Amino acid sequence: MTIKGVLLLTCGVLLLTSWKWARDSDPAPAQSTAMPILVELFTSEGCSSCPPADRFLQKLDQQSVPGAEVVVLSEHVDYWNHIGWKDPYSAHSYSERQSAYSRRFDLDSVYTPQMVVDGASEFVGSNTAAADKALAKAKAIPKIGIQLSLISAAAQTVEAHVETATLEPSFGVREAEVYIVLALNRAESQVSAGENAGQKLEHVAVVRNLTRVGIIKQSHSFSQDVQLHVEPGLDSRNLRLVAFVQEPRQGRVLGAALLPISAN
Repeated sequence: MTIKGVLLLTCGVLLLTSWKWARDSDPAPAQSTAMPILVELFTSEGCSSCPPADRFLQKLDQQSVPGAEVVVLSEHVDYWNHIGWKDPYSAHSYSERQSAYSRRFDLDSVYTPQMVVDGASEFVGSNTAAADKALAKAKAIPKIGIQLSLISAAAQTVEAHVETATLEPSFGVREAEVYIVLALNRAESQVSAGENAGQKLEHVAVVRNLTRVGIIKQSHSFSQDVQLHVEPGLDSRNLRLVAFVQEPRQGRVLGAALLPISAN
């Protein structure tokens, strides 16, 4: 082989090696830099001041906050059901969750509409100025990474896998609780009685199942398959999964993730 041939062969090997190195060292798909923020709205179809807050939650669900991935939950309380209209999406467990927040925030009583951002601040759910302030503060705080993946979605059950990054000492807690939520993407009611009689009300991310699935210890991660019951008649294409990590006794939310089931 001539010197020229050797040089050409060497260059070819170097090019092939360089291409293979570049291919093998390609970075993983870019992750969103938006900070996840959990926004909970305690609401009721029997409360005349709730529809504006419901509409505001819809806006937040459309990801209208730069630099943030807003994960919303609509939790319908049951203590308005006695005044003429029984909210079909209400449950006492959501009233109990709100009561726990009320005690932690040292409030005199529960009220609707109430918005809670990352378990750290609360305000009237239609107060957009208070929401802007709370969201700006929340998106500046580091969060634990959470991954949700769908295993199966059937008529009566949804099975998913939830996995978290390590609960680093920098979070300042010895342990945290992991929750998973099954919620309706969209819901609506034609209200025929009570304070909202005659109105057609629309909602997003209506919680149907909120379950604590485990605990993460400091310097550990969490990984678990979870099975959730689906109410009869619910369309799996109208469901979403939400996972979040929260300090014990309903403290700060340390991370959140959203998985639309219809996209899988």
